[in-house]
Amino acid sequence: MRAIFKSTPSPTRMTPPASPLRLSFSESLMEENIEAAELIITNWDSLSHDSSSSSSCNTASLFSNSREEAKQYLSSTKGLQKAMQYLVSHQASSEKLVRAQTLMATAMKRLEREFYQILKSNRFYLDPESFSTHSSSRPSASRSSFSDFEEYVSENESGDETDSVPEAQRLSIAAMEDLRAIAEVMIKAGYAKECIKVYKITRKSFVDEALYSLGVDRTLNLQKMDWEVLEAKINNWLHAVKTAVKTLFSGERILSDQVFWVAPAMGESCFMEISKEGALALFEFPENVAKCKETPEKMFRFLDLYEAVSNHWPEIDSMFCFESTSNVRSTATNCLIKLGDAVRKMLTSFETAIQKDTSKSTVPGGGIHPLTRYVMNYLTFLADYSEVLSDIVAYWPLPIPSPLPEPFFGSPDNEESISSPVSVRLAWLILLMLCKLDGKAAMYKDVSLSYLFLANNLQYVVGKVRQSNLNILLGDEWVTKHELKVKQYAWNYVRMGWSKVLASLPENPTAEIPVDEVKEHFRKFNSAFEEAYTKQTSWVVPDPGLRDEIKISLARRIVPIYKEFYETYGGMHLRKEMWVESLVRYTPDDLGNYWSGLLNVSGSSGSVMSSSSHGGRSR
Repeated sequence: MRAIFKSTPSPTRMTPPASPLRLSFSESLMEENIEAAELIITNWDSLSHDSSSSSSCNTASLFSNSREEAKQYLSSTKGLQKAMQYLVSHQASSEKLVRAQTLMATAMKRLEREFYQILKSNRFYLDPESFSTHSSSRPSASRSSFSDFEEYVSENESGDETDSVPEAQRLSIAAMEDLRAIAEVMIKAGYAKECIKVYKITRKSFVDEALYSLGVDRTLNLQKMDWEVLEAKINNWLHAVKTAVKTLFSGERILSDQVFWVAPAMGESCFMEISKEGALALFEFPENVAKCKETPEKMFRFLDLYEAVSNHWPEIDSMFCFESTSNVRSTATNCLIKLGDAVRKMLTSFETAIQKDTSKSTVPGGGIHPLTRYVMNYLTFLADYSEVLSDIVAYWPLPIPSPLPEPFFGSPDNEESISSPVSVRLAWLILLMLCKLDGKAAMYKDVSLSYLFLANNLQYVVGKVRQSNLNILLGDEWVTKHELKVKQYAWNYVRMGWSKVLASLPENPTAEIPVDEVKEHFRKFNSAFEEAYTKQTSWVVPDPGLRDEIKISLARRIVPIYKEFYETYGGMHLRKEMWVESLVRYTPDDLGNYWSGLLNVSGSSGSVMSSSSHGGRSR
């Protein structure tokens, strides 16, 4: 006999004698309960024997046959339990108690079988998604009986709400309530162990299969995988964790709580046994990825993993809040710690790679240096992870005095961003790159080309900042100051690259001077212009806006002076002189025509504008 029926009155406690009328009434009522239970229990027991001995493979199912009869079966079983409790207290040696015990054992076997059949046959209707996405419409935990579910269904079938509950959800709610009603009866009758065992085995099988279909496999040796294979596994895991946390585990937690509402500790135990192993396998994956060799190119996938776990942390902490599932929370926490450590190591490696860049070759035409493209594309992608990075670098100080040098890191409009660890660190990386570019500019033999190189590369940096989240992190003031530096570099290019052309013209182009001096000025101008133009035909300015600004600056600086000199000494009144036609080679309009084709990016050199992809989010 189950423990619940072995209880006897305490020998030290005096129980007042029951009145004959009350005793007679109780005996009569208990007799009726036993007889009613015997009728329905033995009837269904005989049906089970008949179906098992027949050629039919289907066992008669109480709950799929008639909801009214299932309701009566549960009610009779409850009445039988009350009768047994009465007999234990008043007639412990009665044959009626033995008879009731036999009936109860038969009923529990039936309910255990029904419990299993409902779990198995409604496997897909008990889809966790039904509970995780529609949990707000499920019956509340206060509904405690089979009849309460019928009341709930009736409520939803009335009025305009007939179509408010989809059929699949109706079936899932019905199955859940059937399970709940059976579990309540079995637990109160002392058969919790049998009920829980069936539930755990069936639902764990479902969860394990679901995780397997999502690609969760704790047997993988990630350290020996090629990065391309591991990256594909990571992308699959990012999808799997969303489904597992928000649907699978969430739905199982709701289902366990609902089915075992009468015994919350049992629901906790079931959820733990069903989900713990799978959850550990799920969160061990990013932890194991973090153990792989860190290289800057892997940064973005590591950040994706960190972000996924971090974003789902509220659900993880809530679902696995029990002491029995604390190791799931600790595993998720550990993977965040290890991923954060790996990201910091990769940031350090990236910084070191910039500092140790020793390429000696110059970029033809002063175009965009590969280091500039690589660093800025990398930082552009990093800026998309600013929220995640703020957690990772919050207490990771730079190995330099702060604040950064003012010319390179002006304060953004948002004062809070001034001290943002992410903003400071990204600005520091840009500063390191700019210092490297200063050294590479010095490799050009022509000073004007050095300035053009600096203008091009800084313009590329500013453009990348403006077009990405770097603009938010560094601020408009940072952008404005660097735009001014671009203009300064461009002006220095104009000044240094065309200084001989300007110097070939007289200070006062309209002043009267001897013909020999006029001839000399034209000779010098022709020579200087042709030399500068020929030399710079292979130079490039990839940015159209900067290129136009430079050409406008050239025209404003040289054309007005040359035009005055040309109109004074190369005009029609001197055309009779033989030297004019041979020495006056260019009209003022010719200069603009020549410059219009200068600094353009040809098809072959257009690659300087291409961006190399290093991962990160799609833009």
